[in-house]
Amino acid sequence: MAGHLSKGGHEVTVYNRTAAKATQLAKKFGGKTAKTPRDAAKGKEIVFVCVGNDNDLRSVVLGDKGTLAGMSRGTILVDNTTASANAARELHGSARKAGAGFIDAPVSGGQAGAEKGALMVMCGGSKTHFNKVSRSLIVMPGK
Repeated sequence: MAGHLSKGGHEVTVYNRTAAKATQLAKKFGGKTAKTPRDAAKGKEIVFVCVGNDNDLRSVVLGDKGTLAGMSRGTILVDNTTASANAARELHGSARKAGAGFIDAPVSGGQAGAEKGALMVMCGGSKTHFNKVSRSLIVMPGK
């Protein structure tokens, strides 16, 4: 997913809990790496998170080193994790307290869909935040 954003001309900073994977992605698709989710989120208008489950999600979003700690007021957090509704509500509340937007946007299509740029994204959140993200990130596969 980060690769398609980078190929689409967007500045991408990658954080992965396994630093070697972040380095590999940055080399393959361009972009920078960050040592923490907080560092990856600094100075960004839109921050994407995609991890395995609710606990993984909380670990990269919340806390002193989480994405919310690095986000400025007005930044929008887009969660592509297929997580629980409870986690989405929790993160929405945390983002709101931080002055940030939140879109719950789980993806369907798996690894193959991600590589081909053919994922289906189901979004929940404010129309204002959705419109800002969709206008900012029009990415077409193969470009």
